[in-house]
Amino acid sequence: MSLTSYVPCAELQPFVKSFAITKVETEETYGVLPDTGIVIGFQYSGRLSYIENNTEVALSHSGITGLRDHVRIFRNDRHTNTILVFFNPGGAATFFRFPLHELFQQSVSLDHLMLRSELMVLEEQLCEAKTDAERITVMEHFLLNRKREATPDQMITAAISIINQHKGSIRIRDLATQLHTSHSPLEKKFRQLVGASPKKFASIVRMHHLIGQQKKQDSFTAAAYEAGFYDQAHFIKEFKQFTGETPKEFFSRDR
Repeated sequence: MSLTSYVPCAELQPFVKSFAITKVETEETYGVLPDTGIVIGFQYSGRLSYIENNTEVALSHSGITGLRDHVRIFRNDRHTNTILVFFNPGGAATFFRFPLHELFQQSVSLDHLMLRSELMVLEEQLCEAKTDAERITVMEHFLLNRKREATPDQMITAAISIINQHKGSIRIRDLATQLHTSHSPLEKKFRQLVGASPKKFASIVRMHHLIGQQKKQDSFTAAAYEAGFYDQAHFIKEFKQFTGETPKEFFSRDR
């Protein structure tokens, strides 16, 4: 598999972390870890599916995937090419007018969220594009046309920033206190605009930080305590859900 990342134009950078184009020549099966932003993807050739409860589920050629708290196993046909849009946390809310927590753990066709006629035009433009640069330009125009002129929610922006500053290890009641609000309105708005509860989002941030900082020679127990896990059995269970492997299995392989 080849993956090439692209930086979005300046106007999209507050909302879109990156674009990527993946190209796979052979059938492959691989795992993708949870992340903190919603993703949309277009297979402009080939076919992509995921494995859920030992069942293969075909993905729409044009789809959107919400936040998840566990690894997802994907399988692609030969000659599958995909363009992906990775949103910043909360960034997708600028382009889609519905509560994003409804996408949690889900992958759905984009025709549920926009006019089918509009989607068909976009799909046709992506297929007709001659180069990857042209496909990125098509995606940028699509997003810029959908972008709402709305002021970002300052409370949610601050909440995301604080969670990241604490590397995900923060109690939600302490987060609400810092934001001078109560748990209920924070949770409701956060779920709508980010796609998961603050607690779930923080757990994803925490696990990403732990994985990013861990070295093969480090103590898993020490790393777990530093990340706020005080029960090793709970840590191993959550880690395996997140990655599909135990810490020992995960860090023993080159990545």
